[in-house]
Amino acid sequence: MFLWFYFISLVPSVVVHEVSHGWVANYFGDPTAKEQHRLTLNPLRHIDLFGTILMPGLLVLSGLPAFGYAKPVPVSLGRLRRPRQQALWVALAGPAVNVVLSFIGYEIGEYAIHVAHSSELLTFGVAFGLVNLVLAVFNLLPIPPLDGSAMIERFLPTRSLPRYYQFRARALPFFFLFIIVDFSFLHVGTNFLNDLETWWLNHLLGS
Repeated sequence: MFLWFYFISLVPSVVVHEVSHGWVANYFGDPTAKEQHRLTLNPLRHIDLFGTILMPGLLVLSGLPAFGYAKPVPVSLGRLRRPRQQALWVALAGPAVNVVLSFIGYEIGEYAIHVAHSSELLTFGVAFGLVNLVLAVFNLLPIPPLDGSAMIERFLPTRSLPRYYQFRARALPFFFLFIIVDFSFLHVGTNFLNDLETWWLNHLLGS
């Protein structure tokens, strides 16, 4: 049941994550996502068959950390009013939303424990909270093409940006390789995630 709730939670979580980038970009003067009708919570506009459905399933079946992504919401940094400053806030909007959603999952769990006394609602709250916790932490890593890499981009010299953008556009396979190597040999990120999830659960169940 937990895995079922996990996948149910994953789709809206990655959709809201992506849409938040477009919302913040639009606020700062870039209407690209709005013009392309991507500022919507309709999952059909955002689901990526591989990143939202197939990849998380394959990761779970392989015993690897389960995460996913939706179709990136288009953002034109050049249309932002202050691109070098505001691009960072556009990038961090997604992880920030996942932190808020993880807190909502925590509150659902508390309600299930103390008010509803429902094991099913507790399982959903835990799944919803943990999937967003994982999404937030993964995306805050300062590794291209993840959102956290915007912290590197913010301090790069302007002359280096075109080369950096080219690298970021091709970085996803290298990131997957990093995840597999870490899970199989290094265990740095996976141990950290396990400790973070344990802390989250202990705090909820001990409340």
